Amino acid sequence: MAYKQEEIKPYHEGGKTQQVGAMFDNIAPTYDKLNHRLSWDIDRRWRKKAIQLLAPYQPKTILDIATGTGDFAIMTAQMLRPQTLIGADISEGMMEIGRQKVKQVGLENIIRFEKEDCMQLSYDDNTFDAVMAAFGIRNFANLDKGLSEMCRVMKEGGHLSIAELTTPVSFPMKQLFSIYSNTVLPIYGRFISKDTSAYSYLNKTIEAFPQGERMMNILKKAGFKDTSFRRLTFGICTIYFATK
Repeated sequence: MAYKQEEIKPYHEGGKTQQVGAMFDNIAPTYDKLNHRLSWDIDRRWRKKAIQLLAPYQPKTILDIATGTGDFAIMTAQMLRPQTLIGADISEGMMEIGRQKVKQVGLENIIRFEKEDCMQLSYDDNTFDAVMAAFGIRNFANLDKGLSEMCRVMKEGGHLSIAELTTPVSFPMKQLFSIYSNTVLPIYGRFISKDTSAYSYLNKTIEAFPQGERMMNILKKAGFKDTSFRRLTFGICTIYFATK
């Protein structure tokens, strides 16, 4: 079954790219706090595992898609020490927080942030040694197109590493996660962020997002090869890895 973006209820009127950008601008001030609390800080370990997959290849130029507030970019720069790492996102509000964090840790010479529409990246073909994303591609307006763009800007032989939230497939974690994501997550997210819709919307993107073998087939269709995936923490997060 194909991944249908229309299965996800729009956040508000307008194109999905603009909807998502506006939503993340709105929740940017509380985004980091909520992410870490709602995942019990396990999201840091998930990011680290995704970065470790890139380490043997020593990429010098890296693109972090849907970079948000830059947590993934900062951790990658600290672990891999590339020459250049660009964090791309549609939310200026999120990236501005990222710029402040990068300055605090003294990585301005490596990391920079650029506003980009992931459906139509401005970079030339074959630009980056590695492309990565953490917890953002499920918000793409068109997953096939977004992944094709990620493949286009990657050099031949380059590597893709994606960490994404997924739904557990086995009892009892599948049932427990459903309860948590449909009750605790939106209520607590609404309480902290003061946004009445954002975390209900984000939960729906997790439920609608293709997982496992389905995602592997989508990656191959986008131009990637040697695709693999690994479920973490009972399937709450999945890491996808591929080569161009």
